[in-house]
Amino acid sequence: MKSQIIYHATNAGFAALILVVGGIIVKLLGHVLRKAISRADGRHALIVRFVVSAAEKIGWAFVIVMALEKLGVDVAPIIAGLGVTGFVIGFACQESLASLAAGLMIAVNEPFKVGDYVVVAGFEGSVTALDMMAVTLSTPDNKKITIPNKAAWGQPIVNFSALGRRRVDIAIGISYGSDISLAKKTALEVISAIEGVLPDPAPMAEVKSLDDSAVALTVRAWANTPDYWKVYFAATQGVKEAFDRVGVTIPFPQLDVHVHQASS
Repeated sequence: MKSQIIYHATNAGFAALILVVGGIIVKLLGHVLRKAISRADGRHALIVRFVVSAAEKIGWAFVIVMALEKLGVDVAPIIAGLGVTGFVIGFACQESLASLAAGLMIAVNEPFKVGDYVVVAGFEGSVTALDMMAVTLSTPDNKKITIPNKAAWGQPIVNFSALGRRRVDIAIGISYGSDISLAKKTALEVISAIEGVLPDPAPMAEVKSLDDSAVALTVRAWANTPDYWKVYFAATQGVKEAFDRVGVTIPFPQLDVHVHQASS
C-alpha cells in the first residue's frame, strides 16, 4: 500500500514537473517563433499572432497529454475522441472556419492594416481592430462595425490610406453666360493657395462637359491622405466664394418649357 502511494505521488510529481517545464518551453518557443517570423517579414503582424498562438496551443496539447500519460491515464481514447469531436465541431462551424480561412488570406495579402481608412463589405470607416475572424471599423459618425473576414475578403476592398496621397476632385457648374477662362483661372488660384495641396502633380481646372443647365468644370488637386477632407472642404467653399467675388454664376437647374396653343 505504501509503495503504491509513493508510486502515485512520484508520478504526480513528474506530471507536475512536465506541466511546469513544458509551459516554460512552450512560452520560450512562442517567443522565439514570434521573433523569427517578425524578422522574416515584420509587415504581417496578424499572421505572426496567428502562427504563434496556434503553435503555443499545439505545444500545450502535447504537454498535457504527456502529463496525463505520466499519471497513468490511457490517452488513446482521448485522442480518438478529440478527433471525432473536432470533426463535428468543424462541420458545425463552417461559417467560422470560412472566416478563419479568409483571415489567413487577409493576413498574407494585407489589403489594409489597423489605422487605414477603407471601404469593406460596403461599409466605410477606419480599421480599429483586426484578427483572424473579423475586421472592426469605426465610422466617421462614431459607429462600431464588426465585419466577419469571410464577408470582408469576399468583396472588393477600397483602401484610401494605402498609397499615401489622394486626388481631390471638385465638380462645379457655371452658367453659359459666365467667362469660362476667368472661372478656370479663379478656381486654380483658390485651390493652389490652400494649405495641404501638393505642388506636384500641379492642380488643374478644365471643362468636363456641357450640361443642360451649366458648363461643368472639374477642379483637381493632390493632397496627402490625412489632409484630404481638409483640402476638399476648403476648396469647395473657397471656389464658391471666389466665384461670387468675380461674378462667375453657379446656376440653378433650368428647364425650358414650350407651350403650343392648339388652333380652334
